[in-house]
Amino acid sequence: MKTTGTNPDIEILYEDNHLLAVSKPKGLLSQEDYSGDVDLLSICKDYLKKEYNKPGNVFLGLLHRLDKPVSGVMLFAKTSKAAARISEQIRRRTISKTYAAVVEGHPPGHAVLTHYLHKDRDANYVKVVSPHEKGAKRAELMFRLLEQNENLALLKISLITGRAHQIRVQLAEQGYPIWGDKKYGTGNHSKIALHASELKVEHPTLKKEMVFSSKPPKDIPWNMFGNTVQS
Repeated sequence: MKTTGTNPDIEILYEDNHLLAVSKPKGLLSQEDYSGDVDLLSICKDYLKKEYNKPGNVFLGLLHRLDKPVSGVMLFAKTSKAAARISEQIRRRTISKTYAAVVEGHPPGHAVLTHYLHKDRDANYVKVVSPHEKGAKRAELMFRLLEQNENLALLKISLITGRAHQIRVQLAEQGYPIWGDKKYGTGNHSKIALHASELKVEHPTLKKEMVFSSKPPKDIPWNMFGNTVQS
């Protein structure tokens, strides 16, 4: 397994001249914010500087984000051409994102959820609103139940749209909040059981489908489930 050799050390899932895919640990910012906490984008830039002996600023395009308490696959662009082409795929919604989540309650075997969401940027909080409310954005996802363990359930989630906090808000609205999520659920943890397990994208120059995958953590509550959590 190749890593960035930084602190914290980040697993590299794939790298070529155009792309860098890594597995983001939970509790790490995707990019720098007002807090001044360490962030994944800066870590990966430091890795590129050291690995390829590059002076000055290094270009690394942030293509998407994961919330700080969420772990899993993140993809960066090492060239402006790759950044533009992947960003266009994101706009066209041709990229496929799959997540694993441990939720409270007893969800059905499968479901499609559709809500309208509004984000309060000052409070960094998203809520379900009427589709007629100003600023409301349609959010849709699908999930499948993989395993039930008493009052906890393991879900495989496929995003149809990509809204801020979408999975956390939609599942909580249905009565299945994500384990540990104190913002939208009943949890009191700073790290939640939501993991970006797979990302499918067309390579910007090779024009072939690329699949990047990352296994969920092995700690609580993930270790309460069988082999399905690693599938």
